[in-house]
Amino acid sequence: MDKIKAMQTFVRIVEANSFSKAAETLNLPRAALTATLQKLEAYLGTQLLQRTTRRLSLTPEGAEYFRHCIDILKAVDTAELAFRGPDATKPRGLLRINLPNTVGRRLVMPHIAHFHAAWPDVQLQLSLTDRLVDLTQEGIDCALRVGTLQDSAFIGKQVGLMRFVTCASPAYLARHGTPHTLADLATHNGVMHYSGRTGRAFDWDFLQGKEVVRVQMAGPIAVNDADASVACALQGLGLAQAAVYQVREHLDSGVLIAVLTDHPPTPMPMSLLTPQGRLATPKLQAFAGWLTALLAENADVQGGRMESVAGCQ
Repeated sequence: MDKIKAMQTFVRIVEANSFSKAAETLNLPRAALTATLQKLEAYLGTQLLQRTTRRLSLTPEGAEYFRHCIDILKAVDTAELAFRGPDATKPRGLLRINLPNTVGRRLVMPHIAHFHAAWPDVQLQLSLTDRLVDLTQEGIDCALRVGTLQDSAFIGKQVGLMRFVTCASPAYLARHGTPHTLADLATHNGVMHYSGRTGRAFDWDFLQGKEVVRVQMAGPIAVNDADASVACALQGLGLAQAAVYQVREHLDSGVLIAVLTDHPPTPMPMSLLTPQGRLATPKLQAFAGWLTALLAENADVQGGRMESVAGCQ
């Protein structure tokens, strides 16, 4: 039995939480994975996974073995890179990336040819969706996330800082007046953005000096899409909070007016997530560095330092 291959198979099954999905990402028959795991369990003399028709779960022995496998496989990868010569550190191979829909379309895709020109041996598979994808189950190597990260199951590297603005159409401001203080918001409508998971509208956060002030807004319409929020603001339905890059052309042309500029909305970190324990491969490092530089060059997105933080999906 190839122990390293067996460890890799076991880790992939655990990460995907599915024999079928693991087999798909490894491009192997499901039966081959089942046979490998059975041989591994027989060799170790212990059950690693509890299998039912609906889910997989690690046994206590399986959880301990999984942690050892992660450390061993990472050490093997590191050792191989050190001795396989300069070509081993050259970015190459397939890299699966998940991007938020609007961010991907507006900030990343217009420049993706530049990445390909710099790293022609890296094949990119890009998925653009606002659905919260499961990196391990769907075989995603990295995902860009906007917002605070919490779940330590993933590692995030900050690659930027998204800035926001509160704005409205001239027609709306002509009817309702221009707010000059946070207290003025009590008499204004907001285009509300609600969570697709909870259905609850998000409060609005503002920076007042170094303090974050949270304001509960209300309005006649709520959406769960950033572009839809901008569309509502353009039609004079209320104040809206939007990423600066989304409304830059509207602000420059005057069809939207920035308000409360002394109290900007709280910026959000932009982080690139990878499954914990997975080696930062040359192709992933190349993409992370390129994305960080791309965002740093954008006047409406402040570039971020590559700092490791606990991440989430």
